[in-house]
Amino acid sequence: MTVTTEQRSGTRATALTNHAIRLRRRPVGAPAAEDFELVEEQVPEPGPGQALIRTCYLSVDPTTRVWLGDGPGYMPPIPVGEVVRSLGVGQVVASRRDDLPEGALAFGFTGWQEYCVTDESTLVPLAFPFFTLPDPLGAPLPAYLGVLGHTGLTAYVMVDMGHPRAGETVVVSAAAGAVGSIVGQLAKIRGARVVGIAGGAQRCAHVVDDLRFDACVDRRATDWRERLDAATADGIDVDFEHAGGEVMDHVLARLNVRARVILSGMISAYNDGGAGQKEILQLVLKRASIHGFLVFDHLHRAGEAATHLAGLLAIGALRYDETILDGLHRAPEAMTQILDGTEVGKMLVHVSDPAPH
Repeated sequence: MTVTTEQRSGTRATALTNHAIRLRRRPVGAPAAEDFELVEEQVPEPGPGQALIRTCYLSVDPTTRVWLGDGPGYMPPIPVGEVVRSLGVGQVVASRRDDLPEGALAFGFTGWQEYCVTDESTLVPLAFPFFTLPDPLGAPLPAYLGVLGHTGLTAYVMVDMGHPRAGETVVVSAAAGAVGSIVGQLAKIRGARVVGIAGGAQRCAHVVDDLRFDACVDRRATDWRERLDAATADGIDVDFEHAGGEVMDHVLARLNVRARVILSGMISAYNDGGAGQKEILQLVLKRASIHGFLVFDHLHRAGEAATHLAGLLAIGALRYDETILDGLHRAPEAMTQILDGTEVGKMLVHVSDPAPH
């Protein structure tokens, strides 16, 4: 990752210095350190209707890899030279906005940087404002990017869409990841038999022993197809899909009649575009449904999801895991771990600690 020092024009400088990671060039295949640039720049003072937020934690999500490309999507590509887009939680350090008072903790699109200036408009083409977190917090701050944040909301709504029922067989790809780990546990609570798919024997053991899935198939094993067949001997009623690729094809081939597929991502294709799915006809043959999912369509349910998940956490009925890397400079490394499937649970980058208020 290239390191440079620069001063942005057109803003009034304060004594604060910002470090930000900007997109230097579009990745070809897996992102490399040379695709990013760590810059040092002056922090602008917030103007009328703006607030200055110091980032505490960054959420590193697979969709960032999509935004780094130049293809069509639900958001436009990150422009070359701009700060890498991401959600985060931070503390308001200066404000000229009534809804973001100084000292408050807030959630929104911080980007890969130490400080961000936000106003009532947004730099992303979604109506996604910054909003304050509960005071006092009901859980550790990182949880509001994970199980009590957009990750938990994703899992909560996906399970509602798939409506797994007692006696049905559910498959969850990326089962050790942030969303999949919660999805599987929620499906178990509804009485379904849950089979995870994860990369590596250790991660599969975690899925079964700690998350209490009924089985987990190691997608890196040479006989993963036979293992998946054995674990889903009665077919598959619901597939919560995050991975795509050849594993998804094999799942599609094992669908039962009237099965439901809830598709929230296809991480196996993000670096190279993928070859496309070959078993889509199974949706016709099995009269199955497939539903694409995007969490930003369901923000109105965030409070409902957080309340439900917090209740399960309080009684010990739900577990969540985090992988936290320390330091802004490690954000590209965190994204690589997600794309390689080596993280466990929610991937976060710790940037700073909030000050007491």
